[in-house]
Amino acid sequence: MGGRADGAVLLCDKPAGITSHDMVVAVRRERGCKAGHAGTLDPFATGLLLVLIGRATRLQRFLTGLPKTYVARARLGWRSSTGDPDGELTETGRLPESLELPTGRVRQRVPMTSAVRVGGERLYRKAHRGETVETPEREVEVYRAEMLASGPGDAEYEIECSAGTYIRTLIETLGDAYCEELRRTAIGPFRVEETGREFDLEQVGELVPAAAEALR
Repeated sequence: MGGRADGAVLLCDKPAGITSHDMVVAVRRERGCKAGHAGTLDPFATGLLLVLIGRATRLQRFLTGLPKTYVARARLGWRSSTGDPDGELTETGRLPESLELPTGRVRQRVPMTSAVRVGGERLYRKAHRGETVETPEREVEVYRAEMLASGPGDAEYEIECSAGTYIRTLIETLGDAYCEELRRTAIGPFRVEETGREFDLEQVGELVPAAAEALR
C-alpha cells in the first residue's frame, strides 16, 4: 500500500457551530484533493472527526462502522424538541427518577434531525421544512455508560457504543432531560488527543484490518 501521497486519514477536532461537511470542505480546499469523512457529528457536537483524503475515501464504510466513545452532558429538568440545545427548550422542573442510562442492546428510533435518508431525502431536510414522518428503528449496542459527575441540574457521562447510536436519544431515555453538550473522544483505535496526526494507508490497515483487505 502507498503512503500519504496515495491517501491518508487526518484526525480533526471539530468545533461546535459547524457541520462535518464544513470541515471536509476546508480540508479539500487546503489540500486540493478528494476528501470525505467517516461519521457525522451534529453542529452542536465537538470532537474527533476522521477526514479521509485521496484513496482513503474508499475506506469510509470500514471506518464509519467502528465503535465510538463520547462524553455527554445531560441537562436535567428540561426537554428539547430535537434532543439537543438547538431545539425548542422547555423547562419541566421535574428531575429524572433515575440517572442510569441503558446498556446492552437498545432499540432506537432515528431522530428527524438525522442525516439518514427516508424516501430518498435526508431526514434533517424534511425537518427544516417542518415535515414529520415516521422514522425507522434500529438496534444499537451501548457497551458502557458511566456517570462521571452529577449536580442539581445536570449529569455527565462517558459512553462507549456501536456505530449508529444516537446519544441524544439515549439521554432522552432519562425522561426530563436532553443532551446539552456532546464530545466524541474516540473512533475505534483513533483518539481525539492525536488531533492533527495523519495516518497513511499502511498505518490505517494495521489498525483496522478490514480496511487493509479493502485496499488490496
